[in-house]
Amino acid sequence: MSSPEIPPRPSRQSFLKSVRNACAGILTAFRSERNFRIQSVIAIVVLLAGWRFEVSHWEWAVLVVAIGMVLTAELFNTAIEAVVDLASPEIHPLAQRAKDVAAGATLIAAITAAVLGLIVFLPHLSAH
Repeated sequence: MSSPEIPPRPSRQSFLKSVRNACAGILTAFRSERNFRIQSVIAIVVLLAGWRFEVSHWEWAVLVVAIGMVLTAELFNTAIEAVVDLASPEIHPLAQRAKDVAAGATLIAAITAAVLGLIVFLPHLSAH
């Protein structure tokens, strides 16, 4: 019994191409998705507030993870919507369910991030 063949390692060039493709995907979402642009602006405001209030290292970690969580959820939502639209151009209950669930995941991420933001910033706001 022979072992399965191990695929060759990707070259550095293919890794760089993957990174370029990922960056192109983020840029495409920024250009085409209103919610991604809004969330990106909110992320910048949160980062500026963190700088202004001189938040601790742990608070920075919480803020960065929350921002990453929301932007990642929105990118997944955008990708799911595109795939569903491609696979089911006509309105279908299962297609709508997939899109609604993906949007719900983004909403939960955004609500969670907002709560974390309040936990981080309320003590700083009350101190000023």
